[in-house]
Amino acid sequence: MKGMVPPDKGSKVSQQRFAVVYVPRRSRNRFSAGAVEVYENETQARNKSDPVNKRFAAIVHGPSKSSEGQLLYYLIEWLDAPV
Repeated sequence: MKGMVPPDKGSKVSQQRFAVVYVPRRSRNRFSAGAVEVYENETQARNKSDPVNKRFAAIVHGPSKSSEGQLLYYLIEWLDAPV
């Protein structure tokens, strides 16, 4: 994915995960670890989303360490409203 730190093939730290992301607008494609809550499955992420309070369910990839030393998650796909 363009603009994404490539995953380390020797580690399982950075991988796709279901999450809820806190963002003011859904126009961003990378997020600090503090704005991301990871869940075990898609249903949990969808159920914990709260669009009114700017918490959106998504599939993200990460965490990856930026050149500044920050942990980042990269957007793979936004999920629809809770099921």
